[in-house]
Amino acid sequence: MAAPRPVTPGRFLFLTRRCALRQFLLRPDDATNQTVLYCLAVAAQRTNIGVILPSALSNHHHTTLWDPDGRDPEFTEYFHKLTARAMNAYRGRWENFWASEPPCVIELADRAAVMDKLVYAATNPVKDGLVDRVCHWPGVNGLAALLADRELVIKRPRHFFDPDGDMPESVTLRFVIPEALGDPDAFRAELRERVAAVEAEHAAQRAKTGRRVLGRRAILRQRWTARPCTHEPRRGLRPRVAARNKWARIAALQRNRAFIADYRETRKLWLAGFPVTFPHGTYWLRRFANVPVAKPPGAPSPSGPPATAGPAPLAI
Repeated sequence: MAAPRPVTPGRFLFLTRRCALRQFLLRPDDATNQTVLYCLAVAAQRTNIGVILPSALSNHHHTTLWDPDGRDPEFTEYFHKLTARAMNAYRGRWENFWASEPPCVIELADRAAVMDKLVYAATNPVKDGLVDRVCHWPGVNGLAALLADRELVIKRPRHFFDPDGDMPESVTLRFVIPEALGDPDAFRAELRERVAAVEAEHAAQRAKTGRRVLGRRAILRQRWTARPCTHEPRRGLRPRVAARNKWARIAALQRNRAFIADYRETRKLWLAGFPVTFPHGTYWLRRFANVPVAKPPGAPSPSGPPATAGPAPLAI
């Protein structure tokens, strides 16, 4: 069983999940791109999640999120289930679509970490030697729409969804830059420069070594049943926090460690029949077992005003 994870409002998250057996089940084509974006937009609207940037390669996806209400588990479950069912119908298959390991969810504790993960996700096709520029990737990549502040209108895919069902005929998706990240124009300019620098760096490396990118045509011709021939490291660390600022990272790790200790001790007492209040951030038992959960730090109490103004701001 995985260690408990606090789920609290107002966090930036980096979500990653791989396809089963590393197969190219998300290999780009019009129907795949439409399905992924449609499922993403529907899940985001239903759970009030802000999508900053999605990036889907042939066998995994990275999605950077803003979670104002503390509902990321609900979003993750709905998005992955809906995508799996729709893509299995499109591929004509029945087995697991996603790898059996749980999704990787990393809390981004400062602005620099958010920027680093956006650059990493956006430039993934370039760093993997698939295309020479991000804009040449034929699959889902939200960089262009994010930089242009352009909303996407995605029609309901025809291969899975009932035309007379309750799913919307079309859905709108606009990638967000929350206030905690600073001025949106300055943020976009920095992201554009960072991405261009990565593209230039890898172009210089290819010029030295003579290596060439795989290219759009070869990517589109790949069989979706294929998989990479490279070895994937296993049993490594699964980070839960990322931060460029040392102290922001330490503070986030300490909060998580304190939550886990408090949660485990409270759960023991609860199972023994004692009346308890679970720590703030408890998600599953609050949602499905209706257990009492402590108020967030700084919330008003009957005895008087809060001791603090609220959660700590995002480190800049």
